[in-house]
Amino acid sequence: MTISADMLDMHRDRRPWLRRLADASEPYLYSAPSLILIIAVMLVPLTLGLSYAFRDIQLLNPFSGGFVGLDHFRELAGDAAFYGALRNTLWWTGASVVLQFTFGLILALLLDKPFPGRAIAQALVFLPWAVPSFLAGLNWAWLFNPVIGPIPHWLFALRLMHEPGNILSDPDHAMWGPIVANVWWGIPFFAITLLAALQAIPRDLYEAASIDGAGWFQRFRSITLPFLAPTIAITVLLRTVWISNFADLIVVMTNGGPADRTQIVASYIFTTAFKRLDFGYASAIALVLLALLLAYSMLIILLRQTLLNKD
Repeated sequence: MTISADMLDMHRDRRPWLRRLADASEPYLYSAPSLILIIAVMLVPLTLGLSYAFRDIQLLNPFSGGFVGLDHFRELAGDAAFYGALRNTLWWTGASVVLQFTFGLILALLLDKPFPGRAIAQALVFLPWAVPSFLAGLNWAWLFNPVIGPIPHWLFALRLMHEPGNILSDPDHAMWGPIVANVWWGIPFFAITLLAALQAIPRDLYEAASIDGAGWFQRFRSITLPFLAPTIAITVLLRTVWISNFADLIVVMTNGGPADRTQIVASYIFTTAFKRLDFGYASAIALVLLALLLAYSMLIILLRQTLLNKD
């Protein structure tokens, strides 16, 4: 005997309402531990941090904590140190991302070709990514120190410096020290992701292009780049956001000096919060940085979506 679908629906509707409620909430109960953890670890601190931007939170002032509205942002609008840190952030982020991407793409193209010892070469290329950023910054600070490091003497031998001095104490060139360290530390990220994308490209396309007489550059421009474009967009987005918020190397190597020439927004937030102990003003700076990075991320996501739709 066959039971129609309508009869089955009527049978389900006759279940107790507690049973129906339990069945409907079952997926949410399974995901509840993860949601609670996300809310406790991410959303609650984020909300508190955003609220600090509109309050006077100074640890050394026992009478602080009151609501100040937009006073921090008005102060920030006239803060010359913030605008200097913002310019340094653009230089720090742009140079680091461009150099990391360029060297990462070159390494990915080289590692995509089979050759003896490729596995060992891949392990050596990916090794810097495993080094803690604090340790990387400390090592590079020593390398740039003319007393114990070889880099100033190499630059002097190449006639790039008048004398083997410490580049980190030169206001005109100090930013290059953390940038070099950041490039060395971040190249493996691009190399890993771009290598995975390269290995997903069908080899038949290259063979067909070779038969048609296409050269290496033509194959790279017509096949490799179009396939890598979505991956390039998302990796550049991630690295730009990470590097803009990445103050470890700056703090360890230069601490924002000399004369704030290496101070970026992220390190300025760190200095304001943990040295001046002004958490309210630091939260206002962080909120502005968050808004700028969100706007940039939206532009990159729209660009990536445009590339995907074009394909």
